[in-house]
Amino acid sequence: MNFMSKDIENKELGNLPSEKDAVASSRKKDHIELAFQSQVGKDQLDGRFYYEPLLSAHPKLNAAAGFSFLNKQMKVPIWVSSMTGGTELAFTINHNLARACKDFGMGMGLGSCRGLLYSDERLPDFDLRATMGDDLPLYANLGVAQIEQLLERKETWRAEKLVETLRADGLIIHVNPFQEWLQPEGDHFTKSPLETIIAFIEKTDLSIIVKEVGQGMGKASLKALFQLPLEAIDFAASGGTNFARLELLRSDETQQAIYEKLANIGHSAEDMVNIANEVITELGTERKCQQVIISGGVKDFLDGYYLTNKLTLPSVYGQASGFLKHARGDYKDLYDYVKAQVDGLSIAEAYLRIRK
Repeated sequence: MNFMSKDIENKELGNLPSEKDAVASSRKKDHIELAFQSQVGKDQLDGRFYYEPLLSAHPKLNAAAGFSFLNKQMKVPIWVSSMTGGTELAFTINHNLARACKDFGMGMGLGSCRGLLYSDERLPDFDLRATMGDDLPLYANLGVAQIEQLLERKETWRAEKLVETLRADGLIIHVNPFQEWLQPEGDHFTKSPLETIIAFIEKTDLSIIVKEVGQGMGKASLKALFQLPLEAIDFAASGGTNFARLELLRSDETQQAIYEKLANIGHSAEDMVNIANEVITELGTERKCQQVIISGGVKDFLDGYYLTNKLTLPSVYGQASGFLKHARGDYKDLYDYVKAQVDGLSIAEAYLRIRK
């Protein structure tokens, strides 16, 4: 067979590119016009990664194998961090987020469910299991102040009923002493959050996650939590929404002047990963908690990929504000945003390695 007939055969089989690239001219024109705008200075380089362009083919999109987390199957290591409830817009936001979880295989923590302890008025805002499906992790959420009150009143059954009503897999307890102190209508703790959490664990069989609310936790707190039989610890580190600052902004100018510096105290997600790795090594077999949700200031898939690979325990990463921005209206806006994050994570996994 001569070369010409071989070319014809290959072309019929679809093995050769078309003889003419229809967009070549416009693409080259774009390259010329955008070349100077596309230069990256050394001070702009992301020093967290080694870029390894030779070691992988392009990933097949939507081909995630899935993995076990919180005793459920997730497809991507992305957690929709606790957001909102109790407002008219919350119904749209939460149901859009639950739909995205189903479409992409993500887990989700609800915003504070405090209002459901004594009333079902806002139940539709939080009733997401039918939208999300049964196979993905979904957790209800109460503040440690509410848990303290339920223990004092011998009403821990209300938390159990809440989880049952929502068909959730367990309960997130959020710890927020600065927020409660700065909130004009806040609840003051009569016991340490650690005492309350331990007492609650002894009273219930619920799966428990403990998180902060935007300032993170230091070594002593993390070390105490890792020794408890928790399903996971959620960092909720500084860098995202800081609820102490949020409450401060709701107060008068005098309060803001007095307490402004409190809102600047905390730990970044990377700081907490480093602390957690130290604690994990120190505790050894004394550690009972086996999983982590890394959240707080995680802006995108690169942050998430870096942090989950740097931590020495199985983990997923949580995003909140990015999802919230796109979840308030048409679902397609949220779908497109999440798809871009998931696809970006796939390309990061293919070509990036973490600098330890």
